[in-house]
Amino acid sequence: MATLSSGMAEALHGLEQAIVPPRPGVPLGNWRWSLRQRLASVRDALVEENPTAADGWLAARGGQAFRERGMLVSRLSQLADAALTAPDPEVLRQDLRRLIGDIGRHIQRLNDLAYDDVELELGGEN
Repeated sequence: MATLSSGMAEALHGLEQAIVPPRPGVPLGNWRWSLRQRLASVRDALVEENPTAADGWLAARGGQAFRERGMLVSRLSQLADAALTAPDPEVLRQDLRRLIGDIGRHIQRLNDLAYDDVELELGGEN
């Protein structure tokens, strides 16, 4: 499992809680607006997660992490718009679950990259 910063962990946890269908009596518009706010928090936390700049053979993986983060931020923006307009909330919830998993994998890649960079600096296995 990826090691998340406290801001990212809070933002993802808040989003996971927000994608639960609204309780009976809660207007769908309120649920949608709350969801959009949670998406903004995840976006802010994702932008703060900076891949370490790597040299040598890790540079390509570092560049891939930057591109991947850009794609995730773009998806977050699209889903934030869809949160207010999607005709089927269940489809939106499925897309958001997928996004949460993709963000978790992205964070794991960042952690792997940082680990490999430290191992290289400390003279890991030959």
